[in-house]
Order: sequence, then structure tokens, then C-alpha cells
Amino acid sequence: MPELRIDGARLCHSLEQLGAVGSYEEESTGLKGVNRLALTNDDRAGRQLVKRWFEEAGLTVRVDAIGNTYGRRAGREDDATPVMSGSHIDSVPTGGRFDGPLGVLGALEVVRTLNGAGVTTRRPIEIGFFTDEEGSRFGTDMLGSATACGRIELDTALALRDANEISVGQELSRIGFRGSARPRLDPPHAFVECHIEQGPILDARGMELGVVTGVQAIHWRELTIRGKSAHAGTTPMELRRDAGRAIAHIQVALDEMITSGRYGAGMRATIGRITLRPNLVNVVPGRASCTIDLRNPSDEAMARACEELRARLDGIAQNLGVEITGRETAATASVSFDERVRTLIAERMVAAGIKHEDILSGAGHDAQEFASICPAAMIFVPGQFDGISHNPREYSTPEACTAGIQILLDTLVTLANED
Repeated sequence: MPELRIDGARLCHSLEQLGAVGSYEEESTGLKGVNRLALTNDDRAGRQLVKRWFEEAGLTVRVDAIGNTYGRRAGREDDATPVMSGSHIDSVPTGGRFDGPLGVLGALEVVRTLNGAGVTTRRPIEIGFFTDEEGSRFGTDMLGSATACGRIELDTALALRDANEISVGQELSRIGFRGSARPRLDPPHAFVECHIEQGPILDARGMELGVVTGVQAIHWRELTIRGKSAHAGTTPMELRRDAGRAIAHIQVALDEMITSGRYGAGMRATIGRITLRPNLVNVVPGRASCTIDLRNPSDEAMARACEELRARLDGIAQNLGVEITGRETAATASVSFDERVRTLIAERMVAAGIKHEDILSGAGHDAQEFASICPAAMIFVPGQFDGISHNPREYSTPEACTAGIQILLDTLVTLANED
């Protein structure tokens, strides 16, 4: 087999081209970010571009009923179970150009490299991008891969609605990506994803890459608080039923839960979105809503934290005279990635002389869904500027991206040539 080397310049050029789709300029800094929210017109344009690149690379392309898009490269034994790789191309509204696209375009670069060298692997290689990994629009992260791997039923996924009551199914049809392929995947031989770390650990420790050991548990909840609107100047504090005040109490409760240490050093909690009604300067809010994001490496600690949160919400509602209702929008248990595939990745890094270490992912990823149906693992590429992500400053160097995708290539080729 000839030596296979990733073309880093071609990879970075692809990242720049896709990053221009849905780009915007942050007013305060002038930096270029990406707003490619799932199933919007910009997401459609990004999908069409990447799908065309798949086709130009000679891949057989299919789109399934949840919009996941796959490209298949035939193997010498084409009926063998394929090796898979991929990620997502949707973004949060304040995103950068690396979160997700590095894994998709990196997998495409693997295919381009194999094509250029005239190499055919024993097993087929399939690459792809998955619908609404971020969950920013429809409230459920890893939506496409969770449907493909069986955690979410197709009808449930298609029925999810955004803030304007538009469903996933409606938008998939509108943008032309409600495909006909069966969404539920047969288990592949293995799944490997390359992704930016989205945190400061690898760069702070001088590491060139990371071998991801697993993903921590994630719990998302959306709360609705109903109180009573009143005049801000004439209503005494003790007679108010202030829905906005309840959110402040919820934030304090979350902070106390974190700082108590009861749930371990890895416990994290975030109120990410708040809306108040009528949202006027001189009116006590009569209604409010917020989202809560909980994360913990331990499933047991997460369960206890969720139980305490429910009790805290009941107490806040009673003390403030408001009603608090909620719904769970996402809940995934902690995941440990396959030890054999992780070892294979680490061996490739050692052979290449790359400084690396094991790292637990704080963010959710498509690979964690695949871990339920096949051996799965991840490669992390460090980020600059304290690893900032979901932000226009998100940046991984060309050298780091190329190194990560080179390890992805070496790993996929090894797996794809296994008996």
C-alpha cells in the first residue's frame, strides 16, 4: 500500500468554503462567524455543497427520512459491514467553522486521499453528516444520529417543532432533504469521528491531539413559569407573583447545587435561554420560560441532581406563589468509547510522534449515539483561545486539523482492512 498523506491545504480550503455558507460578522469584534441553524435555507445550501462534494468524490449518496446524508465508497468485499465516519454541518446561531464540519470534511478528505492513491479497502467506507446535532432549533441534540441508531423513533423526530411551531418534517420537505432511505442503520463495523475539543484542556497541557474516552451524561429541560403580571411601581414586593424572580431563584439553586460538591467536581449547570412576558420595563413578568442544561460524568450523580432540582423547583413555586411546569427535551446517559478502537487510535498517534492524552468529552457528539450499536471512538483536535467554541473566535490551526484527520485516515484504513 502506498503512503497515504492528508492534503492539509485542500482540507482547510474545504473548511473555508463551507464556512462561507451562513457566515455573518459579529458587530462587536468584526469576526466572521457561522449561523447555519438546522434545516434553514443556509443549512440547505451547506448540505447541497457537501452532497455535491460527496458525488464528485465518486461516492454513492443516499439521504434518509430524517435528512442524514451518507456517501458510500465501495470495498473489495462490498457486502462486508462498512466502517463509518462523519459528524454534522449545522451550527448554533453564534457558531464557528470547525464544530462539526471538521469531522465531515475530514472524512471526505480521507476518501479523496484514497482516491488519489488508487487504494481500495477491504470493507466499504461510509461517510456522512447528521441532521440537527446541535439541537439549537428543535430542542433535541444529536437528532439525526439518535434516529439512525434507534434512540429516537422517526415519527417522534419528525414531529418536533421549533419556537414558531414549524416541525422537523415540514422543514426537511421544504429544503428538499426528506429522503427515502431507511433511517435506522444496520450496525457498522466501527464508527470514528474527529472533532474539535471545544475546551481548553489539550492546548493548556501542550497536547497535539486527544483520544476521547467517552461522553458525560447530559440532561436538558425546558421550564415554563406562570405568575401574574402587575404594575412595577404600584405592586408591593410581598404581593407579587413574579415569574422572572423565579428564574433568578432557580439560578441560585443551581449554583448552590454545584458549589456544594454533592455531585462531584464534574457537575455543570447552565440556564441558557430566558424569555419574559410581557417583557416590558415597568411590568412585573407574568410568564417566563427558561432552559436548563445539566452535565455530569456520573449517571448516578446526574440522577440525584435531577431529583434535587425537581424538589427545588417545587419549593420555589410554593414560596413565590407561581406555577412551574417543565418538559425534558434531551437526556443521554454517559458513554464509554470502545477500548480496542481507542487503543488503535493511540497507537497511530504514538507511531506518528504526536503528543496526546486521554480526555473525556464535555459536549455531546454523534459518535456517542453510534456507541450503542457498534464499536465507536473519537479523536479530539485542540482549539486556540482557550478552546472557545460556539463563537466566531473558534479556531483550530491547519497543522492541528491536518494531524487529526491524518490519524482518522490511518485508523479508518486499518479498520476497513480488518477481517
